[in-house]
Amino acid sequence: MRIITRLKWSKTLLAILCLALFSSPYRETFGDEEKANKPNFEKWEASIQKFESQDKQTPQPQGANLFVGSSSIRMWKLDKSFPKSKTINRGFGGSEIADSIHFADRIILKHQPAVIQLYAGDNDISHGKSAETVTADFRKFVSVVRKKLPDVRITFIAIKPSIKRWNLADEIREANKAISAICAADNQMDYVDVFKPMLGDDGKPRPELFLKDGLHMNDEGYRLWASIVRPLLK
Repeated sequence: MRIITRLKWSKTLLAILCLALFSSPYRETFGDEEKANKPNFEKWEASIQKFESQDKQTPQPQGANLFVGSSSIRMWKLDKSFPKSKTINRGFGGSEIADSIHFADRIILKHQPAVIQLYAGDNDISHGKSAETVTADFRKFVSVVRKKLPDVRITFIAIKPSIKRWNLADEIREANKAISAICAADNQMDYVDVFKPMLGDDGKPRPELFLKDGLHMNDEGYRLWASIVRPLLK
């Protein structure tokens, strides 16, 4: 009889502990990065199909400078910044490094670019990914690209500081530092530091480089970027 009572008590105690665990406020934060690491590629399908439609109507040149990544690439008027260079813009706003990896065959590799300029990681960190995850995703991006384009030059444009996301500056710096080290160890890769030039004397993002949203750049911001990137283009 005592054994049965003890078993019932053990089961009751276990049930209470489980209930406490799943009703705890920590449950919502546990695994946040794991959730952030589950991309929804379907939401980009319309953007990717638009690129493919453009390619059919106007075939893109091979051996060009291909820019890929998030909205900072999408909004960049490359023909204005680099009128003497062949450029392809494959930026889709809100994207992360994982998205560029997933769609690499359809928007990057088929163009056989001479140089790939990647800007991504900004949204990744904003969505909860750590600097370590962003760095790992960058390594994967390089691996996927190099399998089919072993001689292509890859440039990583540093994750920029912004007014809106200044609270994430430490994580951004950590990711930039790690990726910079990766690029430095490979003579076919470049790291473009746009982070420091975008800071003012007070050590904070320069307001004159941004649109009113404090996140995206204005023409002055892109002029700065172009001056730094231009020497690395084919």
